[in-house]
Amino acid sequence: MRDDTAISADILHWYDHHARILPWRVSPADRAAGVRPDPYRVWLSEVMLQQTTVAAVRSYFRTFTQAWPTVSDLAAADDGDVMAAWAGLGYYARARNLLKCARVVADQYTGHFPNTAAKLLTLPGIGPYTAAAVASIAFDEPATVVDGNVERVISRLFALTDPLPGSRPRIAQLAATVTPRERPGDYAQAMMDLGATICTPRNPACGICPLRPDCAGFAQGIAAELPKKTPKQPKPTRHGFAYVGRASDGAILLERRPDKGLLGGTLGFPGSDWGADPDPVPPRTADWTVSGEVRHTFTHFHLILTVMVAQIPTEPALTPAAQFNPASLPTVMRKVWDGAQPGICELTNDT
Repeated sequence: MRDDTAISADILHWYDHHARILPWRVSPADRAAGVRPDPYRVWLSEVMLQQTTVAAVRSYFRTFTQAWPTVSDLAAADDGDVMAAWAGLGYYARARNLLKCARVVADQYTGHFPNTAAKLLTLPGIGPYTAAAVASIAFDEPATVVDGNVERVISRLFALTDPLPGSRPRIAQLAATVTPRERPGDYAQAMMDLGATICTPRNPACGICPLRPDCAGFAQGIAAELPKKTPKQPKPTRHGFAYVGRASDGAILLERRPDKGLLGGTLGFPGSDWGADPDPVPPRTADWTVSGEVRHTFTHFHLILTVMVAQIPTEPALTPAAQFNPASLPTVMRKVWDGAQPGICELTNDT
């Protein structure tokens, strides 16, 4: 294997010709011409991309930057509007922390992000990865950025056979050795692009990879097997009830979940606890009937919800039909709404 400088130079050369065009990114050509990345856009994209794909994030990123072009705009936004705009992107704690972080930056840093990873780490919702990514991409700090793509590239480059997650400290150590002091932001994005387009989880395109001459995993014929992972435990299944109550004028019974916990701060339908054998707990006295069953998978468990529907009396706490938008609900609650339609149609036909 050649020295680290030669390896990073090859990756940057490849990136200069093959960088992905992304709405939050300054291209290598523009960067060379002196265009600086907007720290707000870098931070927003990195938070959105956590445990989410680029394809899923593009439209959300455009929606957010059109509605709230600066971090100060986001800081001044209504919590409910932000949570509604985030709906469907998942991992809702990210959205809550997004607002907390934006408000700290607006209030304590006059709308300007701190320019080092160490200072960024003090902000709400920013962990080591996001701090390193923003510091390197937006401020050219030679911070070591390690996401899933980089883990895969480094594991193959150095033929690391110890399984994840135990191998992460060693991966971070090796990744630091090849992180250059010049163009660290472009290098970080180059490594991400390399993992996403060439050094892919399945069927890596080793024949066109710029790291092929130095890749120990390729030389040993084990690149496609890396990184190895500790087998996951099967996910448990939880059950629950969800209640879709609608008044005669079409108004809907909704509730906002507590800020802490799963789906925290989002709007949804009332329901029972989620567990092995939950008790039905209707939110109103009514003639509740079973409309169907919906299934959803979270990170750590599968969920099966029995959807109950009923016509309920009109009351001020209901959301008027004209103000109800199912698209603003989290994915699992949109599934509940869809699952309620057969029962709602039956109720409508009976009245």
